[in-house]
Amino acid sequence: MSSRSVSIENMADAIMEELTSYADLAADDMKTAVKKAGKKAQEEIKASAPRKTGAYAKSWAVKTTSESSSALEVTVYSKNRYQIAHLLEHGHAKRGGGRVAARPHIAAAEEAAIEQLEQDIERSLRDG
Repeated sequence: MSSRSVSIENMADAIMEELTSYADLAADDMKTAVKKAGKKAQEEIKASAPRKTGAYAKSWAVKTTSESSSALEVTVYSKNRYQIAHLLEHGHAKRGGGRVAARPHIAAAEEAAIEQLEQDIERSLRDG
């Protein structure tokens, strides 16, 4: 931040100008951190997803769901195998009786991405 002389009459405007500038920088850093966390979640799900043919693991993608000047929302999703994601994550009943064991892979990736997001936002706000 640069120093400048401001008269008392213009001090409130100068403070608001600096706060707005800081908020814009913080929002940009936050958006970058959210994109990075979404990409990390996608990569971790791909790496830990159950593999039979590999199509399920390859189907994971990230898309921007909504974006405003101060917020960004991304969604990590399975493009064409979404029907089986919850079945693999939580297990399911078999047709003839019994159960298929759960193969958790989404929850761990989500937790890791949330942790990284928090660390990145804290670091960007602390370091400027």
